[in-house]
Amino acid sequence: MEDLRFAGIDAVIILSAYAVLMIVIGYFAGRGKKVGKSVSSYYLAGRDLGIIVLFFTLFATQYSGNTVVGYAPQAYREGFSWVQSIPFMTLIIGIYLLFAPRLYAIAKREKFLTPTDWISYRFRSKRVTIMAIILMLWGLANYLLEQLVAIGHAVSGLTGGTIPYEIAVIGFIIVMLTYEWLGGMRAVAVTDAVQGSLLLVGVILLLVGAFTLTGGGITNLSENIASVDPEAIGVPDLSTNINWISMIILTGIGAAVYPHAVQRIYSSRSERTLKRSLARMAWMPPITVGLVFVIGILGIALYPDLSVSESEELVGLMANDVANLNDFYYWAMIILFGAIVGAIISTADSVLLSFSSMISNDVYGKYINKSASDERKVKVGKFIGIILIALLLWVAWNPPGTLYQIFVLKFEVLIQVAPAFLLGIYWKRLSSSAVFWGMLIGAIIAGGMTLIGYETIFGIHGGIYGLAVNFMICVVGSLMVPTSQDHKKEVEKMTTINTHQRNSISTGTD
Repeated sequence: MEDLRFAGIDAVIILSAYAVLMIVIGYFAGRGKKVGKSVSSYYLAGRDLGIIVLFFTLFATQYSGNTVVGYAPQAYREGFSWVQSIPFMTLIIGIYLLFAPRLYAIAKREKFLTPTDWISYRFRSKRVTIMAIILMLWGLANYLLEQLVAIGHAVSGLTGGTIPYEIAVIGFIIVMLTYEWLGGMRAVAVTDAVQGSLLLVGVILLLVGAFTLTGGGITNLSENIASVDPEAIGVPDLSTNINWISMIILTGIGAAVYPHAVQRIYSSRSERTLKRSLARMAWMPPITVGLVFVIGILGIALYPDLSVSESEELVGLMANDVANLNDFYYWAMIILFGAIVGAIISTADSVLLSFSSMISNDVYGKYINKSASDERKVKVGKFIGIILIALLLWVAWNPPGTLYQIFVLKFEVLIQVAPAFLLGIYWKRLSSSAVFWGMLIGAIIAGGMTLIGYETIFGIHGGIYGLAVNFMICVVGSLMVPTSQDHKKEVEKMTTINTHQRNSISTGTD
């Protein structure tokens, strides 16, 4: 690691070129769109994202910097058992398909802006809405922290420390805020398309380079790993298998109700566009997460006995060594360099935009200043975004755990809003009181287990225990509450799409 190819002026040039490109995209995406004067235009791109841009913005949202910078080190630490990362990413698409098409149809008809607009509309309860806002903002804040930490690790690792962790985080926050303010969701979505494409190319090139480092073959890979870390290739024990199932459920459901993912559902041009984008997303877990998993496994053979903190820099170590092979791999790792940073920023900008929209529309617009204009709401959202970034920067200097730990923490609490979507959109009898107490008690169980140090019990995450109790409260509580026929008819009217509406929404016409 003494002869680092990504040192000095090369790293600065690469990052500067990327920064300029993103700002230029933000400028042209927002030019003439009046993105700062309309909340719909700024936060939802005017509800007009086509299939290609929608696909890539969904892809870049789900496959963040944590996918490459965080998942590969986790595969290094866990070994072959981390293959679970592929099915839990696949399950996300399945959960989307359970509720996203109908939610989109209702959102288009009722002109929803934020995820809690659905909850306010369906349950007509201020306390349910406020509870959902709190849980979603908690999840978004944790997710944004994850991306800030990932930025620092990615740039510091890939440049061998030439660009310090702190400078990397601050510099790219400024870039992100600039293009996001210039173009809103449209700028975010277009940059996502660029970054998603780079990510796919970069991961493939890193994998090819890693195989070159190991000698070009895979026949002896397991034997090599067994000689340095026998546990990495062992058959998982019962506790690990249970943890697999827990993680698959936690991530599959939790990621599907990401606030920024729900807003991308709202942003689709039509229901047909949404379904086609999701169908293509179903192919991405084995292509993206599967390749990252293999990179982590190759790391066991290439860099045995790394500590937890050292393993967090695995992708940087590998990229620099691949770059040292020859000039072709040097330029290949330049592409990877931009791809990883781009993937991180593409998720961070989405999270920040969603956080700002909920603060400006759900908190400020609904409870503080109901007469506020769209332009003022957008300004308030931008200002609160800066405050959030400042607070998270303070935490990011000394992150509370590994990227994977931060990744899990956000799901523990965020997943508690899932019954409001998965049950609420189909079950007419689901009551607001049951949803409120389910979310509250589920969040207390999940958060309490984390605080006292029991992230899992018998391999099952606290968020899953909380969600199980949450669902039970929702079902039993709703069945115990008498429901009038008038209420059932009202809920049916709210959640049903007639044939004419279905046809116009499906094709994107009015």
